[in-house]
Amino acid sequence: MIDLLITVLAIITSALILTCYFLIKKNQKLTREIREMETQQKSLSTVYGRISEQWFPLMKEYPYNPQNFRFIGSPVDGIQFEEDKIIFCEFKVHKSQLNENQKRIRDLVKNRKVDWEEFHFNI
Repeated sequence: MIDLLITVLAIITSALILTCYFLIKKNQKLTREIREMETQQKSLSTVYGRISEQWFPLMKEYPYNPQNFRFIGSPVDGIQFEEDKIIFCEFKVHKSQLNENQKRIRDLVKNRKVDWEEFHFNI
């Protein structure tokens, strides 16, 4: 009777160990798939942002004449040229924020560290 009980317990223990092993492997696979999907989502968000920022000056909410906007793309999205001022423009969607380089450029503009230089070439 004790031998039968030990055998049954051994079989149950083996089954539990195998089940745990397969569940761990399945969890690892699902974790990898989630990471891949998160990477794809970030990539799609970046592409969406790059496409959208080219259309923002054409939206009715844009407060300036879009014909005077020049798209640059990087490090800022563009420059708006008005009669009495020049505006560096950066468009953001959802929760996106300025990166460190964009913050540095913003601070340079706000601190009036912007110059004009002319270059003439004799070719």
